[in-house]
Amino acid sequence: MINFTSHLVPPDQVRMVFPLVREAVPGLDLKTWVAFAQKIAHPKRAAESGILAVTRAGRSQPCGVFLYRREPQLPEGSVLVAEHFVAIDVVDPQPVVEALVAELDALAKRLGCAAIRVMVPGDASLLRSGLQAAGHRPRGLALWKPVSEETPRPDGNAASRAAGR
Repeated sequence: MINFTSHLVPPDQVRMVFPLVREAVPGLDLKTWVAFAQKIAHPKRAAESGILAVTRAGRSQPCGVFLYRREPQLPEGSVLVAEHFVAIDVVDPQPVVEALVAELDALAKRLGCAAIRVMVPGDASLLRSGLQAAGHRPRGLALWKPVSEETPRPDGNAASRAAGR
């Protein structure tokens, strides 16, 4: 079995996981990442949000990462929400996925969460299968809509939100 270590990424080390996160968020720039990550990775907020990384034993660079936050959820209570999972290994990313999923489950227990909600991109079959092997099941469907200044009206014309129309 391959050994991994895991750790919460402190604010002064968020640059180290930037290449991994950029795999999940193409086009993300370093300045935006650092500003965002330093807020959620603050040690005083670890019970509410953070960044968890896994590193293969004997290596210095992380090979897997996910971002998390704890949210209230009806009827469960506290739910651990995880996003932007990335597992990279040139030979076999499956053990990295398994290490991340094990850490996700352990983190939820440490934080006293009643359930875990993972946002899985549509093309992440390896992540999906790894989560399902650990007992995670689909529940509902997440829909996404960017909010812009120009919102289409029912008649097909654009209405400017700034103008209040």
